[in-house]
Amino acid sequence: MRKALLSLLAITAVLLVTAVVRMTPVSAVAADPYSFKNVRIDGGGFVPGIVFNPTERDLIYARTDIGGAYRWNQSSKSWTPLLDWVGWDKWGWNGVISLATDPVQTKRLYAAVGMYTNDWDPNNGAILRSTDKGDTWRATELPFKLGGNMPGRGMGEALAVDPNRNSVLYLGAPNGNGLWRSTDYGATWAKVTSFPNPGDHADDPSDPNGYQSHRPGVVWVTYDPRSSSSGAATRTIYVGVADKQNTVYRTTDAGATWQRVAGQPTGYIAHKGVLDAENGHLFIATSDTSGPYDGAKGDVWRLDTATGTWTQVSPVPSSSADDYFGYSGLTLDRQNPGTLMVATQISWWPDVIFFRSTDSGATWTRVWDWTSYPNRSFRYEMDVSEAPWLTFGTNPQPPEVTPKLGWMTESLEIDPFDSDRMMYGTGATIYGTENLTQWDAGGRFTIRPMAKGLEETAVLDLISPPSGAPLISGLGDIAGFRHTNLDAVPPMMFTSPTFTSTTSLDYAERNPAVMVRAGNFTDSDRPNDSHVAFSTDGGANWFQGTEPGGINEGGTVAAAADGSRFVWAPRGVTPHYSVGFGTSWTQAQGLPTGAIVESDRVNASKFYGLAGGRFYVSTNGGASFTATAASGLPATGRFKAVPGVEGHLWLAGEGGLWRSTDSGASFTKLSGITGSVNVGFGKAAPGATYMAIYAVATIDGVTGLYRSDDTGASWLRINDDEHQWGNMGEALTGDPRVYGRVYLGTNGRGIIYGDRTGPPVTVTPTITPTITPTITPTITPTITPTITPTITPTVTPTITPTTGTGCTATYQAGNQWPGGFQAEVTVRNTGGSAITGWRVTWTWPGDQRISQLWSGSHTQTGANVSVTNAGYNGNLAPNAGTSFGFNGSQSSTGSPPALTCNPV
Repeated sequence: MRKALLSLLAITAVLLVTAVVRMTPVSAVAADPYSFKNVRIDGGGFVPGIVFNPTERDLIYARTDIGGAYRWNQSSKSWTPLLDWVGWDKWGWNGVISLATDPVQTKRLYAAVGMYTNDWDPNNGAILRSTDKGDTWRATELPFKLGGNMPGRGMGEALAVDPNRNSVLYLGAPNGNGLWRSTDYGATWAKVTSFPNPGDHADDPSDPNGYQSHRPGVVWVTYDPRSSSSGAATRTIYVGVADKQNTVYRTTDAGATWQRVAGQPTGYIAHKGVLDAENGHLFIATSDTSGPYDGAKGDVWRLDTATGTWTQVSPVPSSSADDYFGYSGLTLDRQNPGTLMVATQISWWPDVIFFRSTDSGATWTRVWDWTSYPNRSFRYEMDVSEAPWLTFGTNPQPPEVTPKLGWMTESLEIDPFDSDRMMYGTGATIYGTENLTQWDAGGRFTIRPMAKGLEETAVLDLISPPSGAPLISGLGDIAGFRHTNLDAVPPMMFTSPTFTSTTSLDYAERNPAVMVRAGNFTDSDRPNDSHVAFSTDGGANWFQGTEPGGINEGGTVAAAADGSRFVWAPRGVTPHYSVGFGTSWTQAQGLPTGAIVESDRVNASKFYGLAGGRFYVSTNGGASFTATAASGLPATGRFKAVPGVEGHLWLAGEGGLWRSTDSGASFTKLSGITGSVNVGFGKAAPGATYMAIYAVATIDGVTGLYRSDDTGASWLRINDDEHQWGNMGEALTGDPRVYGRVYLGTNGRGIIYGDRTGPPVTVTPTITPTITPTITPTITPTITPTITPTITPTVTPTITPTTGTGCTATYQAGNQWPGGFQAEVTVRNTGGSAITGWRVTWTWPGDQRISQLWSGSHTQTGANVSVTNAGYNGNLAPNAGTSFGFNGSQSSTGSPPALTCNPV
């Protein structure tokens, strides 16, 4: 057999060699150390795969379609991201089509990566391998693409480690590339030329975009460990293929030869193949499409591996009119052989269905049952208090409920060490339970989100106003949030109206409580809703305006500096402007369809536009625009106006970074920057008068996140090679209240925020009274912070503060939803002496109760509430402030309470 294996490897056409993945060149630009965290949302995207290591307890991994891979941390019950080092040059490697965890040497981990198999992704796929559970990686690049975000991504796992000889791995490949094998722990790979069927199914072979015409190919690999002893390659292996007539193959000689398994069912694709080695049963879950969004028919089958007999064990067979779904999520209880679960691949209405059997599929029970329509009975209860936005702000009518049990449930996994723990992926999060066996006992098991640390949102826009909540986000698929606390999950996404995706955000610079957002949703679902919405309380509450005809997508929108009017450029529709909050709209003259619009941050009558490499300016509130004479600009890009300085603009795009100081009449291209993705502004450095500038740009050949404290004369790289987040930068802004803080949008890794960890920075003005006229403008940043502190003026304030201590507390209402609400309280030291602690008290006017509070500790007795500082925010200098926030419950809305603050 070994000779046959060696012979097979010798005749394959391609042998792939490994490479170290740390390929980013070192930049000559100086760096500034930062710490980075996610702004917490918890979830936000599709999780197609969850993988438990079968031999090490609590070693669990999750894969996402665009946001990389994660490892479970049992002590904190959270997920740790593993692929943040992937940069712009290999951004597609954040699409993970399969994961494999080694059952023998459990520190070994493998990932098959690549996002698209059409021309959207310029790179081929790769196999990543780690010997430290994903902390560091090496890579072998493949001669074909992989599709972590293509049809069929919920099937699998297509990458698998031989449990008897763990140096051997198999990989199922798409689009005619067949089956591949490595015999050296994933370092090199060769095609298995004896495998007969690469899989020909495509959901739509004629799709001109090359997306639905994707062929998932070979989609899962399952070993029968009984067929060999430890140290010898497993002889019997089952492989699933996306082919409706030939979906299961088997080898019994360690891959030398392969045969279609006789007697197998036809007409559907086996999404999963799971072996119960104790009972000798291979189970497959089938559907009529690749998924994950569709699938109308399917079955569950059991193969007796000893006799070759196939038995249909579908909870609802495909021949039944009650089967309007395919099957996918399939799992076994390894502690109780014969117990298994399967999920509907898609059952949008009224909800996904889980089925459970304790007799190898002979009989099943459902996670919910119909009683008298439209009522249902449930074997579970859901607790989403950790992420209440998962209700999506909906109030459905029976038989639908909120939150939904899930959708796109292609991964459903029972912990091999704990029959009570189960996790499953959905289109929005990971859910799970820790008391699953209550199902069998006749009780109800509890399902909760298990997504802490897993942030998979695609971020489309971010704003950080000078007052109110520090951050407002515009997101793909889940609309966006008002983030009053960066480290707490916000209670609810934007509603009134709810957008599927928020494409653009803005606020009025001189009146920041006024905000506007534009976005997308399926028009046929809500024909009376608008694609634009407004807020007058800093994003806590929203209301919609009217809209011009023909709008299907939000495009970009801008608010005048004083909030008096708005300019809106919906996608595919001529830009319009509105005086007031969208009660009527008038077509803007002179600005092309497809333009990007922004407002001047000082002059309320001035707006700007960019389209086709031309820059446009309006000085009459958006009524008409005129193209400026500026030339040499990129065809597309992103630009922003600087707060506090009329007419100052920065423009990012292919080929460089540009600056204007005359309202776009002319632009100057900055030297040394060969490309940029986005630009934003934050609080000026100590000693500086111009805001700090942040850019995702390419400087010295390195695409990274940079900051300039001296108006672009010099730049500091503030991310590093371990924090690159793929194709970052669709959204970017600094914080106008915290120097050095930056908010970065990613495409699948959520919102990242960074804070400086280096020594204090003081920027000395580059032009001082000692500079004489003989010094010409060619003098550049050779004058640096090496100038000693004795040169910096030390002016002592002559205003003597008042004596004594005191504090005030101000209540700010936040989001509200049926039965719940959110609020933020700002505490400020109003005395002349520092305080070391504070206590805020109030009495509720109704039945309000605090359910979750952050940045403080609270007690509530009846209607009386007392909140004291946390350990880190009690020390307040004179006039310094801090805040705490909370979620609460209430039966009806009431007036804000009167607060009392006392130093302690």
